[in-house]
Amino acid sequence: MNTYQNKIELKNIKKYFDDKIILNDININLKEGEFVSLLGPSGSGKSTIFNIISGLIKPNEGEVLIDTDSRVSYMPQKDLLLPWKKIIDNVSIPLTIRGYSKKNARDKVKDYFKAFSLDGYEYKYPSQLSGGMRQRAAFMRTYINSKDIMLLDEPFGGLDAITKSNMHEWLLNVLERFNTSVLFITHDVEEAILLSDRIYILSDKPASVKEEIIVDLDKKRSKDIVTSKRFNEIKKYILDIM
Repeated sequence: MNTYQNKIELKNIKKYFDDKIILNDININLKEGEFVSLLGPSGSGKSTIFNIISGLIKPNEGEVLIDTDSRVSYMPQKDLLLPWKKIIDNVSIPLTIRGYSKKNARDKVKDYFKAFSLDGYEYKYPSQLSGGMRQRAAFMRTYINSKDIMLLDEPFGGLDAITKSNMHEWLLNVLERFNTSVLFITHDVEEAILLSDRIYILSDKPASVKEEIIVDLDKKRSKDIVTSKRFNEIKKYILDIM
């Protein structure tokens, strides 16, 4: 685990809906350049944590601290690409919202298409792309919005197993090139171990942190690591906790 400053810190967060407690004393942090996963059952309140970080809802108790020099971007499970816009215009939406002209926004994002394995698809429409390519476009748009902190809410949950595996490998390669801090939601144990530096295990509702796992695997990983002895030791330990 690195020793850089926290990009995000949640301290003693509690959240109620209609007097029913959803989050109970949540304490998590994300450091610069880290990939941290929130792993827990579906419906346990993971997305509520993201909504609190994003400022969409307020906690009833506790404190949310975000590095003042950072921006936060949020990528949900669905790609939410606008079907009437070409991919280059979809990914440049964050820039046009900030006041860039269409031409200037296109000029600023076009060099990223090769890095995100989408070169040649700049002027295609979303309907002309596969599911995996659409997710890559959505990821690029999220990155364009903020290179500092990315919140990824089960972005590969709707993909088939082969496409999901390919996306994992693609994401590891992309993150190796960019110093981005990522907070990632999943209920897939193998996915969390493969991608993460650390994992917070969340209980079912009301969600609390059951344990923090440091993933002591080589930082440079390939999808073949899922067959390694240490990977499967970590997997067994997490399954026993859950």
